Amino acid sequence: MTFSGGIHLDYNKRRSLLNPIKTGTLPAVVNIPLAQHLGSPAKVVVAVGDTVKTGSRIGEPTGFMSAAVHASLSGTVKKIAQYYHPILGFAETVQIESDEKDTPETSIYKREISDAITKEEIIACIKDCGIVGLGGATLPTHVKLSPPPDKKIDTVIINAAECEPFLTCDHLLMLSKPQEIILGIKLIMKAVGAASCFIAIENNKMDAFELMASKVRLMGLEKEIIPYALETKYPHGAEKQQIKTILNREVPLGGLPFDIGVIVQNVSTAHAIYEAVYYHKPLYERVVTVTGTCVKTPQNIRARIGTSFAALINECGGYLRPVSKLIMGGPMMGLAQSTDFVPAIKGTSGILTLHESDISTNPHRNCIRCGKCVKSCPMKLVPSALSILSERKHYEAAKEEGILACIECGVCAYVCPAERPMVQFMKVGKAFAAQKK
Repeated sequence: MTFSGGIHLDYNKRRSLLNPIKTGTLPAVVNIPLAQHLGSPAKVVVAVGDTVKTGSRIGEPTGFMSAAVHASLSGTVKKIAQYYHPILGFAETVQIESDEKDTPETSIYKREISDAITKEEIIACIKDCGIVGLGGATLPTHVKLSPPPDKKIDTVIINAAECEPFLTCDHLLMLSKPQEIILGIKLIMKAVGAASCFIAIENNKMDAFELMASKVRLMGLEKEIIPYALETKYPHGAEKQQIKTILNREVPLGGLPFDIGVIVQNVSTAHAIYEAVYYHKPLYERVVTVTGTCVKTPQNIRARIGTSFAALINECGGYLRPVSKLIMGGPMMGLAQSTDFVPAIKGTSGILTLHESDISTNPHRNCIRCGKCVKSCPMKLVPSALSILSERKHYEAAKEEGILACIECGVCAYVCPAERPMVQFMKVGKAFAAQKK
C-alpha cells in the first residue's frame, strides 16, 4: 500500500554512505542563533565576556512554543549581534570563541532510567535540553509530545524514510545507534501513552531496516515496535503520506496527526530524546550530510551547532569545483543560501552543493495544462491552478481552492515541463492566505 501521487527520483545517496559518521573538528568559533525552532526565538541569558561550558544554556524559551538554546562548545561569549541565518537571512546570534577544552556542563552524565519514569519527567527533560524536530520542521518536541487532553494517542510513527535525494544522516544514524534510537522510541511512547509504534523506513535502506528489526527482537519489543518497509517513493517522508500508507488514516484538512490518534517523530529526534533523558545532554550537535557534486568527499559529520557551512565543507576536503547553488537540506525542499558563512542549526539535516551543470537556469514558461502536476501531487491538489492564482495575487481564491493544504514537497515543480517555479508561488500564496485566515 502507498499514497496516491508522488514520484520516483534519482536519489544520489551512495557517495555519502561510503564512510561512517565523522566527528567534526571542534571549531574555533561558533555562531549560535537564538531562533532555531518554530515559534518564538529564545531570549539571550548570557552577556559578552561570559564564560560558558559545552551545554550551558545561552537562550531561554519565551513561552510554550519556544525552545532553549545551548552553547555547543566551551569558551567565551565574544559577541551578541545579528548574523547570517540559513532560514531567516539574519537573526540575533551568540558568538562563542572556543577555549579548545570542550568542557561539558556538570549536569551532563549517564543516568540510570527505570520504567518508573513518568511522562512529565520525560517531557520536562526534553524541554530543558532544547530538543526540536530534526527532520527539518523544528517544532519544539515538548510541544509535539503534549497534545490536548482530549486527543488520545494510540500510535507513534518514527519517520526514518529520509526520502529527500542526497541526504543520508538518518540512514547512517540507524546503522550506528540502533539501540539508543529504540530506547528513545520507548520514551516517546511513554510520553504520549501510545501502545504501538511503527518505524517507517524506505526499502532502499534495507540494511538499516534489518538492523533495527533485529535490535527490536533482541530487546523483546517486537509486539509494540514494528519496523515497516515503505516503497521508495517521494515524498514518503511526509507525515500525512506515512500515516495514510501505514495506518490508512487521513489527517483532516487543517488538522494535525493527533486529531486521528497519531504522533510522528523523526528518527534523529528519537535519538536526541534518548541523549536528553539518559544523559541530560542538550541539543548542541547533530549529524549533517555534507554532499553534492562540488564536494571532494561527501560524508556525514557530527557537527556542533553554530559551525559554518564553509568549515563543514572543508571537513569533507573542500570544494571540488565552483558551486552554483548551495542548499540547506535536500534538492526538493531545501533552502538556497547566499553564502557559506551561515551556521548549521538544529534543523540542518544536510548541506548540498550543486554545479551549474546540475541545475536549470531557463526562464519559466506559461502553464501548458498538461496535468502532470495534478497526477503527481500527493495532496490531491491542482498545483497548476493554485500557482497561477498565487502568481496573479488572487490569494483568497487560492485559499478556497485548498492552497493551505500544500506541503511544499516540490513534486509539481519537478514534473513541470514548463519549468514553472510552482513551489515558490505556493509558498507566497500560502503566506498571504494564512494572513487573511
